[in-house]
Amino acid sequence: MVRQTGGVSVATSPERAVPRPVLADAVELARAAVVELHEGGVGAYLGVTSEDEFAATHRFAADIPGYNGWQWAVVVAAGPNDHRATISELALLPGPDALVAPAWLPWDQRIRPGDLSVGDLLAPPAQDPRLVPGYVATGDPEVDDVALELGFGRKKVMSREGRLEAAQRWFEGDFGPESEMAKAAPSTCGLCGFFLPLAGSLGAAFGVCGNELSADGRVVHANYGCGAHSDTTLPLGAGSPAFDAYDDGAIEMTAMPAQAADDAVAEDSDSVSTE
Repeated sequence: MVRQTGGVSVATSPERAVPRPVLADAVELARAAVVELHEGGVGAYLGVTSEDEFAATHRFAADIPGYNGWQWAVVVAAGPNDHRATISELALLPGPDALVAPAWLPWDQRIRPGDLSVGDLLAPPAQDPRLVPGYVATGDPEVDDVALELGFGRKKVMSREGRLEAAQRWFEGDFGPESEMAKAAPSTCGLCGFFLPLAGSLGAAFGVCGNELSADGRVVHANYGCGAHSDTTLPLGAGSPAFDAYDDGAIEMTAMPAQAADDAVAEDSDSVSTE
C-alpha cells in the first residue's frame, strides 16, 4: 500500500508502521547524500519504507550503466524529540527487477556429470554419504561375503544410500523403463540374451547391454528395451528380394534360330510388296 505524506510516496505494510513525518520528509536530504557520494547517477524517487519508529529508508533509481533495476537505499534516522533527520546508512541494492548474479556455489557443488576430462583429478567430498569404509557392512551380500571371507577389502565401498542414488539415476535416465525407446520396444532387457546382470543387490533390476548395435556397455534397467532384442523377428516379406528386379524398359538382344530368321525376312518382304 502507498500513502501520500507531505507530497512523498510512503510504502507501508501491515507489519510496518507509517514513517514519522520527520523521516518521511527527508527526501532531499537522502538524495543529497547519494549525490555527494560521487558513485553514480541518481534517478527517480521510488518511495520510503519504515524500518522502525526512529528510522526509514528512502529509495532512488540508480542511473548507472550496467545496473538496470538497481536502487540507492538511504536510511535516515531521528530521535524521539528530533525535528531533523540525519543520514544513517547508504547502499546500492538490487531492486525486484534487477539483473543479479546467481548465488555463489563452491567449485565442488558446480561440477556436473561429463565435466571430468583427461588428466583431471576429482576427490570425493569429505564424509561422502555414498561411501563407507570397506570393513563396514554395506548391506550388499556380494561385497560383504567376499570381504568377510578374505579378511580385507577395498578401502571404501558404496553405501546403501549411494547405491540407491545410483539406481534412481539409472531408472530415470535414457536407459530406464520410462524412456521413449523402452515404451516402443517389443520386449524387455530382462528377457534379452544380450543382457548381462550386475553382481550384488543391483543385479535384481540392472545389467549391462552387450549388443554392440544397441546400448553397448551401458547400464540398462531390466524393464528397458529396444528393437534389437535377441527375440526380435522381422515381419513376413521383409528382407532382400529373392530375384533381381526386372527392368521392362531395357532392350534385351536374343539370338533367333535360322528358320525363324528366314520366316521373319519373308514376312517383311510380303509386307513391302503389298504396300
